[in-house]
Amino acid sequence: MAAVGGQSAQGGGTGRESAPIEFREAVEALTGARLRPEVRLSPQPAPRRLAPYTFALSASVEVDGEELADGTLVLLHDPDAPEPWNGDFRVVTMTRAELEPEMAGDPLLSEVGWSWLTDALQAHGARYAEPSGTVTRCHSQYFGALAERGASTEIELRASWTPADRRFERHLAAWADLLCVCAGLPPAALPVAESGGLGGVVPMPARRRPRNSH
Repeated sequence: MAAVGGQSAQGGGTGRESAPIEFREAVEALTGARLRPEVRLSPQPAPRRLAPYTFALSASVEVDGEELADGTLVLLHDPDAPEPWNGDFRVVTMTRAELEPEMAGDPLLSEVGWSWLTDALQAHGARYAEPSGTVTRCHSQYFGALAERGASTEIELRASWTPADRRFERHLAAWADLLCVCAGLPPAALPVAESGGLGGVVPMPARRRPRNSH
């Protein structure tokens, strides 16, 4: 098994043994990627109805034993290259992190969250096409027997895009950096492929407590 983010992982998949060589090479690129030490990847069963060939990983951001963010990444491959994709590969991701309650009222939260994804892809030189997604914020206030939990605010970013360069490890690394920024960690120092990028952004103030503390 290839090392992923300091760990070994195979990931979930559909028929990889008999899959096209392009898909097998893409999976190898993902499982061989080296990520930030805070990011932990683990295998996940891949959805079977989205494309003929799929591969999935789940991820979490952990600092001092606490989970600050989590998410999933699914790689889809359809040799027939569906027209909406504008290619034969598609990356589908979900990113989720708990934030400080005062962030819930920030009118720019959604726009900023989406820009961090595009900035991360740019910073890693990951070329992409046909991006789409949603940014959702959820503020929870607890009452009665649950009042002691305190208020919580969560951001969830769902996004998909078509890798235009087949440098799949770059796309995984960019998504991993998005997870870390949403978790409140500073962006990793890395060469920016073009002007701009993650080097100048301020991360969201995430809660430094386990996401499963509720």
